[in-house]
Amino acid sequence: MTKVAQRNDRRTTHTPSNLSSSVVTTLKERIVHWHYPPDHRLTEDELCKTFGVSRSPVREALRVLATDGFVKKLPNRSYAVKQYTIEEIEELYEVRLALELYTVERLATKKQTTQLAAELADLKQTWTELLKESSKKPEEFAILDTLFHDTLARVLGNKSLLRHLRTINERLRLFRMLDFERRDRAEHTCHQHLKILERIRVQDAPGARAAMQKNIEEGRHLVPTTIKDALARAYLTRR
Repeated sequence: MTKVAQRNDRRTTHTPSNLSSSVVTTLKERIVHWHYPPDHRLTEDELCKTFGVSRSPVREALRVLATDGFVKKLPNRSYAVKQYTIEEIEELYEVRLALELYTVERLATKKQTTQLAAELADLKQTWTELLKESSKKPEEFAILDTLFHDTLARVLGNKSLLRHLRTINERLRLFRMLDFERRDRAEHTCHQHLKILERIRVQDAPGARAAMQKNIEEGRHLVPTTIKDALARAYLTRR
């Protein structure tokens, strides 16, 4: 590779936008997993040292995170981590419930296509096998659970609904994981998912809605407890 090509390659690989994207991804993961307690202060100096980058990508990253609601800007050019309150988490569950009830109702009443039948069959096979699998970690089950609900929304074909649902699920990721740390939660979820799929398959819209509501409400009722667990993890992590 020539020197000119090497310089061009370095400029392409290490542009501020690429660096800021990496900072955004890492900070978002830490915030979502409650590595920071509410209102934890993030300064440019601290982040520059942590990531080994200049101020420009850090500032860009913080602006993106502020726009997406993960941090809030403070008067002294620093930022604070925005963790959701119990009320805000419950509101997210309410919106999620509305979106998912609509999803299964539409899937149960729309014309059964070959694609829909294949997607339902694949999900049924996955969750039937998971019912026999006892070695999955809570985080693995949380990911698979999110994928189940994401798949149903994707098959429906409403891109706006899918985008909103994914945004909500991103903020609920840790709460799902904590939910699956409860004894028997994974087994209950497997049975609930299989029932949702069966109700959709036989085009029983009320039954699909009822099964989905039970599945979501079971996790929603534990919000106060999971918030306490998340706070405990956040403060322990910072120590």
